[in-house]
Amino acid sequence: MDETIVAFLKALTAERDYSAHTVSAYERDLEQFAEWSGRGKIHGIKEVDRRHLRRYLGYLTQRGYARRTIARKLSALRSLFKWALLHSLITIDPTTDLDSPKLDRPLPRVLKPAEAVRLVEAPPADDPVGARDRAVLEILYGSGLRVAELCSLDIDDLDLRGGALNVTGKGRKQRRVPLGDAARSALARYLEEARSTFDPKDAAAVFLNSRGTRLGPRTVRSVIARYTLADGLPPTSPHGLRHSYATHLLDGGADLRAVQELLGHENLATTEIYTHVSTERLKAVYEQSHPRA
Repeated sequence: MDETIVAFLKALTAERDYSAHTVSAYERDLEQFAEWSGRGKIHGIKEVDRRHLRRYLGYLTQRGYARRTIARKLSALRSLFKWALLHSLITIDPTTDLDSPKLDRPLPRVLKPAEAVRLVEAPPADDPVGARDRAVLEILYGSGLRVAELCSLDIDDLDLRGGALNVTGKGRKQRRVPLGDAARSALARYLEEARSTFDPKDAAAVFLNSRGTRLGPRTVRSVIARYTLADGLPPTSPHGLRHSYATHLLDGGADLRAVQELLGHENLATTEIYTHVSTERLKAVYEQSHPRA
């Protein structure tokens, strides 16, 4: 089974062009399954049947894994067995008709517009790190990028004159997103006055860390945590700023299809969750304001 998993992971990179982050997540989930199967004396992919998979899902449940995590692990197994069937390594896909855990769709937590503005304006503009952090926050909230998309931005992806960013999203899909005036100003200041002070070792990367190499998602999360804590704001994350971006667009009257394009969502259903956030806000306003609520 280990050899099959290794071959499958190589195929994800070579044939499907999956990101290193996605491949790493698949690897962890599949290795866990292989290890558990080995304890039950099952070492080959041909030996796995639906009953074995059901026992594995039960094991994950007993271990206290969240339903969303179990669904993700099952998704990795589905992909593995579909690939194995396609390459004639098995004759029957044991994941066929295997039920996934039912998932609730929690409403994303968003900042109020005033809170988002306070956060993006929190970094001091008079030092290089502050200038970088201000540009990072302005782009996350002002353009709705995923943290991986922000960190992967190259100088060649910037169109400051045109006020846009060329973004590489999930599945290497390209999209062009607007860059607002505030974000463009913060980005220009960082590039002109601050970036060179980081002693760049990665000439292509837009955002650099203290070592002069490309800024990573973990650093971005710590940046957000530092400024929210210092300014007494509700805890949030890069994805929380993306949620806020989408919700505030819809609250302002943006079309759902347009927001889908801006976010880089493949399916409209993924974007529709933000309409529920807006609806909840409307209910709150109604209950606070209407005499018959």
